[in-house]
Amino acid sequence: MDYYVLIVAGGKGLRMGGDIPKQFLPIGGKPILMRTIDAFRSVLDDVKIVLVLPADQHDYWQELCRKHDFRSPELIANGGATRFHSVSNGLNLLPDDKDAVVGVHDGVRPFVSAETIRRCFSAAAEGKAVVPVVPVVETLRQILPDGKSLTRPRDEYRLVQTPQTFPLALLKEAYRQPFSEAFTDDASVVEALGKEITMVEGNRENIKITTPSDLK
Repeated sequence: MDYYVLIVAGGKGLRMGGDIPKQFLPIGGKPILMRTIDAFRSVLDDVKIVLVLPADQHDYWQELCRKHDFRSPELIANGGATRFHSVSNGLNLLPDDKDAVVGVHDGVRPFVSAETIRRCFSAAAEGKAVVPVVPVVETLRQILPDGKSLTRPRDEYRLVQTPQTFPLALLKEAYRQPFSEAFTDDASVVEALGKEITMVEGNRENIKITTPSDLK
């Protein structure tokens, strides 16, 4: 069975408050994006990675690879106007392989654990559409249309992470649908086909680095 991973890195660094896109910022002297790619290479043998980057960042990425003596993924797709379009561009580079599994992962989640990766890909290899999740630990309040709010039972909710993993044929079919604002992640695109989503345990450290406090 072939394993593919789409690493989606379309950030422009606006919430970081700097000029360098957040996926290129260093952690311990190494760019975040490289640490993310290494997380999958260290777990999945012969994994085929597609990196999705805005077109105007390709040259800078290659420069960083030379500087850090890093092996860039052979396949690089252009980022799109939305995450949906970015993932679609990446999928277009993959073959129609009925026996393959594909994961989609945020480029700025470098701390995904080996166990989370294995759980996600193992379940997808059984034909499931998979998302890793962690429990909600804070109290939740729902904002109502009249501006009032209500406490919601947090044990009824989960926080969704990546990699979200699927049989490749299923994800390709899902992304042939027209774009909808309701598509907030890959699972929501697949759900629109009527496919049930399976949750597996994620890891709390698998944060999406978005702000300076996350980087620390």
